[in-house]
Amino acid sequence: DLHQLLEQTKGTGVDVYTHGEMLPAHYYPFFRKYDNLAGNYGNAWWKQIEEFEQFHGPILFTTNCIVPPRSDEVKSRIYTTGSVGYPGCEHIEADARGKKDFSKIIELAKSLPPPAQLESGSIIGGFAHNQVIELADRIVEAVKSGAIKKFFVMAGCDGRMKSREYYTEFAKKLPEDTVILTAGCAKYRYNKLDLGEINGIPRVLDAGQCNDSYSLAIIAVKLKEIFGLDDLNKLPITFNIAWYEQKAVIVLLSLLYLGVKNIHLGPTLPGFLSQNVAKVLVEQFGIATIDTVYNDINLFLNK
Repeated sequence: DLHQLLEQTKGTGVDVYTHGEMLPAHYYPFFRKYDNLAGNYGNAWWKQIEEFEQFHGPILFTTNCIVPPRSDEVKSRIYTTGSVGYPGCEHIEADARGKKDFSKIIELAKSLPPPAQLESGSIIGGFAHNQVIELADRIVEAVKSGAIKKFFVMAGCDGRMKSREYYTEFAKKLPEDTVILTAGCAKYRYNKLDLGEINGIPRVLDAGQCNDSYSLAIIAVKLKEIFGLDDLNKLPITFNIAWYEQKAVIVLLSLLYLGVKNIHLGPTLPGFLSQNVAKVLVEQFGIATIDTVYNDINLFLNK
């Protein structure tokens, strides 16, 4: 969808912005040839309520996480395609060859004012497993020298609840010899913090979207091989996952399949877990919820 939209807006004077989980599109070398891919507008999915009011232009939803707009004005600028739809918003279907006609969106964009600027700056990303494995020698050297003491997998979902500020504070309070591995919209809680780097390795390595949590599992398996270990749990990696919906639970099940233990889930354990299932997860896999930032960091660093 993004490729077709960029092709159709090329040379029209219309800029294209991403939002939320589409941020990783900017990390693909393929899209660098499009100077009409102007940037990422805003933050995680739940902030669209305020951010879309300030965006002013048309909005194309290609996947889930649509939040019912508060005004008819914003709703009039929303289009959907693919698996997502919303009552009263025009849905764009592909033709028999898979092509989608975005001309209505483009013409509407030409008639509307430009977005209000929310912020400026840049974010480093694109650290899926292939890229991280290319850095493997530097990472191993940093671990062996003690420059990197621990990795924290903080993938998962973001949400509007105040309790999720925990993840921002957790990232801020981590020692400077630690690295965060992330994927999914949970990253918006800390990906704009200036956490620096270790020997040229950014302290936040963003693999991409929720589905790219697969890359984090591949990275862990590869590091296990490189260090000659027989168990993922012997790696200097702690899992502190933020969950919100089913995709994050699927990621959890994948980690359990790989034998990962002592995963912390937050802000709370999923409410749909039966008492018996929760008991198995706690007793056999060491699943736990989060505590305070101070207590959790002390716990994780002393394991």
